[in-house]
Amino acid sequence: MISFIKGTLVEKSPTRVVIENRGMGFSLLVSLNTSEALGSAGDAVMAYTHLHHREDAMLLFGFATTEERVLFELLIGVSGVGPKLALAILSGLAPATFCEAVLQQDVTRLTKAPGVGKKTAERLVLELKDKVGKLAMDHPLSTPMVAGSVADEAMMALVSLGFKPKQAEERVGKVLKAAPYASLEEVIRQALSQG
Repeated sequence: MISFIKGTLVEKSPTRVVIENRGMGFSLLVSLNTSEALGSAGDAVMAYTHLHHREDAMLLFGFATTEERVLFELLIGVSGVGPKLALAILSGLAPATFCEAVLQQDVTRLTKAPGVGKKTAERLVLELKDKVGKLAMDHPLSTPMVAGSVADEAMMALVSLGFKPKQAEERVGKVLKAAPYASLEEVIRQALSQG
């Protein structure tokens, strides 16, 4: 199994990237979040991967973080959710936001992801609530789930100030790890003051 690929980003579109490693080009299907996080063509990158077998094809999916890969694997285990819908969900919701919505049984928030109707959202909550809770305890996501909306708004503010999405997520996650109930203004201030 291919666990990750490290190399040079050769091609990039919102849903697909090609990473060259030792003369071989690996085509990866990716979420919008991963596409943004991987940078620009010519950059040295690393993507975590999931190889999906079908009768007619083998598809390689890429993820900027292990959290996103774990959530993808949980999502494709839900009845009625295939790899394409799982990528659409991860494109519409950051991993921390998705987990928070599942834990809070926020069906309305889940339906904001492309391709997710009310019944699918209810199935996601029903089938993933325990798994997402265990995931949060075993592998805390970079952004604390209790502070999802503050985290999302702070990350959007940092991105609008010129930070890359991955860098914004790391800075906000660091602040919220130390102060989980900080106000939005305090999170942004502390994230900006990091060296």
